[in-house]
Amino acid sequence: MTVAEDVCTETTGVPAGSMPAAGAVAVGTAAQELRLKRGEFAIAVHLGLIRLTVPRDGGRPRVGCDEIERLRSQAGFPEELRERVRTAGTAKGAQQLGISPDRFTKFARAGCLTPITFYLNRYRAIVWLYLADELAGFAARESQLLTGRSPAWLRDRLEGGADCRAVNWRSRRVERLLSLMEDPWARVAVLADTLDPVQLAEVVDDPYERAYLARIRPGPAFGPAGPAWARETTARLMQADEPDEMLWRRVSLITELDNAREVRQAPRPGGDRYAFPCPGTEREPAPDSRADTEPGPASAAVPSPPPAASPIPIPSPGPNPGPSSIPGPVPAHGPVRASTDAAEPAVGLLARIGLRRRTVRAASRRPSPPGRAPFGG
Repeated sequence: MTVAEDVCTETTGVPAGSMPAAGAVAVGTAAQELRLKRGEFAIAVHLGLIRLTVPRDGGRPRVGCDEIERLRSQAGFPEELRERVRTAGTAKGAQQLGISPDRFTKFARAGCLTPITFYLNRYRAIVWLYLADELAGFAARESQLLTGRSPAWLRDRLEGGADCRAVNWRSRRVERLLSLMEDPWARVAVLADTLDPVQLAEVVDDPYERAYLARIRPGPAFGPAGPAWARETTARLMQADEPDEMLWRRVSLITELDNAREVRQAPRPGGDRYAFPCPGTEREPAPDSRADTEPGPASAAVPSPPPAASPIPIPSPGPNPGPSSIPGPVPAHGPVRASTDAAEPAVGLLARIGLRRRTVRAASRRPSPPGRAPFGG
């Protein structure tokens, strides 16, 4: 049994001619009307040859009947459409290029060839597939690589253990999905799918936003298929695993997340759309009428009286009063003193992609503010 990213060999069981006259149909019905297998239909959607309509309520994607009629009215249908989505594995691709399968694999590992999709065979091994049209274009452009000895740059890359197949496939998939998304939060969901849960929580620290991204993330056109182990393997393959790639995805996610937050906030339970303030933008709380005011030059000699009903006596400040060991409300003016030993949140792009923890650890080693009683003292 093979499971794939919508790469299956069976066709749908909907009889031809059952398409309604107007509106939209399910993707299975559309594949049958276009005489495409499910894998071919998924590749056609990925390449932008077939436009899907995603309902606003989050239902399964559908295909408009006018889109089906447009494709069926093209010259050479359906052979021309099926030829544009035809794929080849390592053996057939090597045969098409006139080289050995081992040389074909080296080209793919070095990044000369980019897979269009993959599937998992019965041994749970990843089998990459390539577009036949792209293989023909590669043979026309790089004919010198197909014969003779491999160049030095290719040998050095392979000796270093490079394998660009997964990286190139992810980049191609992400760029294509981003080009199809107009909603800013949908673009964030595409990039969030490339990070593991730990890294995603470091960049998107709001749990409500992470839940919203998980709900709107793009999925296969035909829905999830295959056993649980196959879906887990596919999900891991979609996540960045190279240091440079992970850093680039984190930076891109931060940029798209900031843009989405400017447009609108993510929905919250109960319709509460309160937006947590970004680090460094918190407003000072309103002054408390019972709080002592900071003595200025004119009022330094006149101490402020303590509250009448206060159960704890508050001593009058001296000539150079220091902060009280009991934290009180924040004054209306003057510098805001930290009420705990925690450091202020780090602000900036670099802090959000990996330096936040380092900043907190460095701040924890700072001495306590003057006049502050140590814990337990």
